[in-house]
Amino acid sequence: MNAHVTALAFAFLLDLAIGDPPDWPHPVKWIGKMISFLDRRWNRGSHRKLKGTAMVLAVIGMVYITGFFLVSLCYHIHPVAGILVEAVIISTTIAQKSLGEAAREVYEPLRDGDLPEARKKLSYIVGRDTLGLPEAEIVRGTVETVAENTSDGITAPLFWGLIGGAPLALVYRAVNTCDSMVGYQNERYREYGWASAKLDDLFNWIPARLTAIMMMCVMKPVKTTYRHAWSVLLRDAKKHPSPNSGWGEATVAALLGIRLGGVNVYQGKKSYRMEMGEGLENLNIDHIMQTVTIMKRTSLVFLLLMMIGGVACELAFTWI
Repeated sequence: MNAHVTALAFAFLLDLAIGDPPDWPHPVKWIGKMISFLDRRWNRGSHRKLKGTAMVLAVIGMVYITGFFLVSLCYHIHPVAGILVEAVIISTTIAQKSLGEAAREVYEPLRDGDLPEARKKLSYIVGRDTLGLPEAEIVRGTVETVAENTSDGITAPLFWGLIGGAPLALVYRAVNTCDSMVGYQNERYREYGWASAKLDDLFNWIPARLTAIMMMCVMKPVKTTYRHAWSVLLRDAKKHPSPNSGWGEATVAALLGIRLGGVNVYQGKKSYRMEMGEGLENLNIDHIMQTVTIMKRTSLVFLLLMMIGGVACELAFTWI
């Protein structure tokens, strides 16, 4: 456990320092290729739900075995080598630096009044159509992305990394990647992606709620009281189509006094998402950087709590 805790701390710092350089080898790229390979061969004919279940189990099995073998081998060579390799692997599963940079790349053209460039940058991080979006909708898309991915991209892999080290952090990222690639409610993936979507919901259930609690602890509500912000969070988190994504978005909406959700357009088709928050303040570009601040503070506090919890468990096991 102490080794996992040390590796988590190094992984966190490594991600802050270098993030995800686009030209470097990355496990998610390999995982994505594996998913695409199986998708082309298995997502056809009958029994697609069974084939999709086999796909996600095959992917996470391969990822776990590879990660476990590599980390175990390095620990066998030397504990320091094991910690360093584990830290490098875990760092590839978290994305604090890249998430903050993506938000800033939307914020800066908005600040300069360049709406076309802001729409272009937003299109890199959301699935909705961005052409013609006004400033407030660009801000909403960015805030929602950062709020949701604070758990998916940072705290959830840290959580599973503490429990099972780099192999389990990789498994989480594999499940998350499966869901992002095949977990759609359309004709092609409704059955084939069913298991990926359900497994992603399961893996994110605890981290999403812990993340919301941490968010409430790291920032004072801007327009209301803590008590009212908590009531907004508990009321609105369940409005999101995902059982987990709403926790981050509802918390940010409650803390900043803004309203998230509304009408999104996907490939020309309008889709309405229930609104979260009370709209005590109109969306503006400052809310992007405020959300990034919440993300950074939450990530740091979450890491510290994971480290304290890991050390406490180690001491308890030693005493027993």
